[in-house]
Amino acid sequence: MSDARPARYRVDPGGSVAGELTVPGDKSISHRALMLGAIADGTTDITGFLAGEDCLATARALDALGVRIEGVGGPRVRVRGVGRAGLRGAAAPLDLGNAGTAMRLMMGLLAPQRFASILVGDSSLMRRPMERVAVPLRLMGARIVTQDGRPPVRIEGSAGLRAIDYELPVASAQVKSAILLAALGADGRTRITEPAASRDHTERMLSAFGVELLREGRTVALQGGQSLRATQVAVPADFSSAAFFIVAGCLAAIEPLLIKNVGVNPTRTGLIELLRRMGADIRVHPRAPAGQAGEPVADIEVRASALRGITVPEELVPLAIDEFPVFFIAAACADGETVVRGAHELRVKESDRLAATAAGLEVLGIEHQLHPDGLWLRGKERLGGGLIDSRGDHRIAMAFAIASLRASAPIEIDAVGNVATSFPGFLNTARVAGLRIREL
Repeated sequence: MSDARPARYRVDPGGSVAGELTVPGDKSISHRALMLGAIADGTTDITGFLAGEDCLATARALDALGVRIEGVGGPRVRVRGVGRAGLRGAAAPLDLGNAGTAMRLMMGLLAPQRFASILVGDSSLMRRPMERVAVPLRLMGARIVTQDGRPPVRIEGSAGLRAIDYELPVASAQVKSAILLAALGADGRTRITEPAASRDHTERMLSAFGVELLREGRTVALQGGQSLRATQVAVPADFSSAAFFIVAGCLAAIEPLLIKNVGVNPTRTGLIELLRRMGADIRVHPRAPAGQAGEPVADIEVRASALRGITVPEELVPLAIDEFPVFFIAAACADGETVVRGAHELRVKESDRLAATAAGLEVLGIEHQLHPDGLWLRGKERLGGGLIDSRGDHRIAMAFAIASLRASAPIEIDAVGNVATSFPGFLNTARVAGLRIREL
């Protein structure tokens, strides 16, 4: 099992951001492009691929399963698909590093296979819950064993899966996606109903690979036994990575900050809606998409704005779930109170992001109250400084780096080694944007 190396950021207070920048390719779409390309008939070409540690872990796992993947160190990747039934058992456990998305989706991909697989990861991933994925897959007939609900995950060879009708207890794109991947190898039509909208990257990409899905409101249905046809996938810049600089622009872009070629899938851009409700000046300039993944793309222009606190509608929480660490930084700099509830999902990410954020806000002198499903806080004009424990969570680390723009003293952020899992080159991009950041 792998572990990221420890490191620390020091970010000096103040500064401003401006100019144009780009961020790496979308991690969620890169994972899915690899997996669907692997089980497609033919060769899939991927451009804009995120060569971060999480996606490289997915590529290594697929290679161990008999899939030939070329160019994984750069933005152009070629996947030689083996077809839906062409994967072969790996000789050793599949190490997915820190990639929770990869592990949960891989459970669905491997559930219909006739060979056994074991999924492991680094120390952080080995603590994360997997039963919410295992439960519906077991209902389909998959034989999956976890260790007290956590990895290692052992997936026994399947004698055949059956379709199910499943209502997700909590909106989760990862659980939905795992079921859809398993449904490709199931007998009958699988129907999944969500309590609220979640990311639909898997549905869009399945359609691009020639799979027919039926959508009725919050229900998606897939008939098992369909084959995938190889295609070309253009991965847009990752909205979750852009989010840090969208908030940076709201806090300190006296001149406009332009973030280019960003994926603006409406199931991902809840942060823009929340920031606009806070008074942010954010302008979205659509661009023509370049590939077949079905994803809308735009340039995002941001100017510094006087933000005010809001109560976040619970129906918007799933649409901004990965962006809440940096949203809380915006709220900490806003006038008045901000309330987030219904965000249980933040407890089971790379860290308990609610607890990690609350601890960081305490260091910066922000009045707050931690709830089981959310956070209340009161913003102020200027934040303090101090040492932040990121708990090895890349989004917590990057979010508190952005806080330096409104800090009155240096901020040091511990355990930032995992930033490379989703945002290789973050340090340089942050410097180009205007942050006063360095690695210790």
